[in-house]
Amino acid sequence: MPSASCDTLLDDIEDIVTQEDSKPQDRHFARKHVVPKVRKRNTQKYLQEENSPPSDSTIPGIQKIWIRTWGCSHNNSDGEYMAGQLAAYGYKITENASDADLWLLNSCTVKNPAEDHFRNSIKKAQEENKKIVLAGCVPQAQPRQDYLKGLSIIGVQQIDRVVEVVEETIKGHSVRLLGQKKDNGKRLGGARLDLPKIRKNPLIEIISINTGCLNACTYCKTKHARGNLASYSIDELVDRAKQSFQEGVCEIWLTSEDTGAYGRDIGTSLPMLLWKLVEVIPEGAMLRLGMTNPPYILEHLEEMAKILNHPRVYAFLHIPVQSASDTVLMEMKREYCVADFKRVVDFLKEKVPGITIATDIICGFPGETDQDFQETVKLVEEYKFPSLFINQFYPRPGTPAAKMEQVPAQVKKQRTKDLSRVFHSYNPYDHKIGERQQVLVTEESFDSKFYVAHNRFYEQVLVPKNPSFMGKMVEVDIYESGKHFMKGQPVTDAKVYCPSISKPLAKGVVSGLTEEFRNRRGNHLSSSSHPWAAGRRDSAASSRLVLQMQRLHGDCGLKISVGLALLVLLLAFFVKLYN
Repeated sequence: MPSASCDTLLDDIEDIVTQEDSKPQDRHFARKHVVPKVRKRNTQKYLQEENSPPSDSTIPGIQKIWIRTWGCSHNNSDGEYMAGQLAAYGYKITENASDADLWLLNSCTVKNPAEDHFRNSIKKAQEENKKIVLAGCVPQAQPRQDYLKGLSIIGVQQIDRVVEVVEETIKGHSVRLLGQKKDNGKRLGGARLDLPKIRKNPLIEIISINTGCLNACTYCKTKHARGNLASYSIDELVDRAKQSFQEGVCEIWLTSEDTGAYGRDIGTSLPMLLWKLVEVIPEGAMLRLGMTNPPYILEHLEEMAKILNHPRVYAFLHIPVQSASDTVLMEMKREYCVADFKRVVDFLKEKVPGITIATDIICGFPGETDQDFQETVKLVEEYKFPSLFINQFYPRPGTPAAKMEQVPAQVKKQRTKDLSRVFHSYNPYDHKIGERQQVLVTEESFDSKFYVAHNRFYEQVLVPKNPSFMGKMVEVDIYESGKHFMKGQPVTDAKVYCPSISKPLAKGVVSGLTEEFRNRRGNHLSSSSHPWAAGRRDSAASSRLVLQMQRLHGDCGLKISVGLALLVLLLAFFVKLYN
């Protein structure tokens, strides 16, 4: 290539352009029919990417959850509420533990065996590489135990936030919510009562009327978890009962750590609540009152007798005595003596003929002598309780009783056996053979051979498995009795009365879903939606679509930004060119 001449000095690079050369503006306006070339995209691959979330994402609301609950009816109610909220959000509640993605373990801290089962379940879940969320009284009372480290915990008063805890756990995080519900500094009974729930039995509603208690029993670990007394308002409880009956419930259980103490913290009482509740119970439906300690029922005996005689209230009361020795009761800090217990029982048996009194007894409490134990045996022989819960004493960590001098293990076991032998020495229902009774049928027996019903005194009556009996009041003739049951033959041509004002929900269906909401959401969501969770449930059920839209919006946003930048540069170029 010949070298360029350097004899002429150029003032500017533009001097190289000759007059014959076209100017930049000439070249631009000469391009009148320029068509941009579109780069083809692999459409199938793009759609496939949009239909799948990013590989490192975890979408909450689509997993299967297995829930296991130990302990009292209060704990069972909490488990039902947690299941309902999770199902309303979109999670699938499964009865197959191995098929579940996450295990929700709802624990009981009353006795060592219950906590042992809880601990073993945690270990099994870890071995099977399951996500784990812990609930109930064990982690609430002692969240820093070694075997709970690194695991998510939902506190007994935080069950309304179970969805949040499960979401974060599924994402691989560890979350702990153990706080108390308060209103202007005052402790509340717990989460709202109008939360969605899945009843284990669609015919039975368990309502917790308060949490905690006023006692300080030296053996009790539950106090560490549930705390001091905190009651729900009467209006809240009545509204919950009304909703339950509208969903086909025919039996309500009132539960708490001590129902007799209800209302003392909010200026009301158990009889006031019960009188309000019986006003809304449909004819043929029944109410069962839960456990009450002797001190708090003593001042309400007259009113309680009237209520327990009401035709829509079971003549049944659970009054734990724990021991018939005043010395032992003092060491337990039970705040009553044996004479107080007898006064309650004798008064109710006189004023409420046929009433069932259930009670609890602890065998081998620290310091219990043979004489103390014999006094307890005599009490059982005298009253022949038809329902008796006999418990061998277990020292619970952190309780005063655990620091006391213990009764030898062999002695505790022997006393438990001896008292059980006394209990099984009598049959409480033999005298009822030949009676005609009205019974409410609510469930199936464990062996699946009978339906289980209860009479006026909440005594168990087994009846034939006729599907038309379920949830109905049936008239039967008693023809056989056992230690814990009677058998009844339905009276020929007897009227079968349906107490429910609505058709019961199907098993596994979430309660609290209005007809309007079902119509709006469609039948396929009727068992897993709830108005308060509609937005969250929508985002869970359509999370893939959300991800697609987010990615699409991101792509569009990027394209618009780039286009605007190019337009600005182009305008700047023309301005400079013409200037």
